[in-house]
Amino acid sequence: MPRTPSSPLLLASLLAGAGVAHTVAPKQFDAIVPRSLPGTPRQWTYVSGAVELALAAGVAHPRTRRVAALATAAFFVGVFPANVKMALDSGRRSPGFRAAAIARLPLQVPLVLWARGVSRSAAS
Repeated sequence: MPRTPSSPLLLASLLAGAGVAHTVAPKQFDAIVPRSLPGTPRQWTYVSGAVELALAAGVAHPRTRRVAALATAAFFVGVFPANVKMALDSGRRSPGFRAAAIARLPLQVPLVLWARGVSRSAAS
């Protein structure tokens, strides 16, 4: 399978990398968990990392790719509030961090579209 920008294996790799990062360096993710969620930020960090790993496995496997890619699109929408929190909290950080946090917000749109595209191509 060629690795194009819409490649399911590339999307699975992105998800797996993020899932591992949630486990290896959880503190940075804890900081962006919205306070309105029940439980501790660390619990949400580990749960979201586990979800990313499960989605990666689902997207990587052809038999589960369509459903897993749709779930990935929903996941990207669901974590958007954390990105908003990161952007709002970035006022206390360096200008570079602030710019990256703000730039990350519109980046969710192509991620959602990418996951939907992977789902559609799997259905063909």
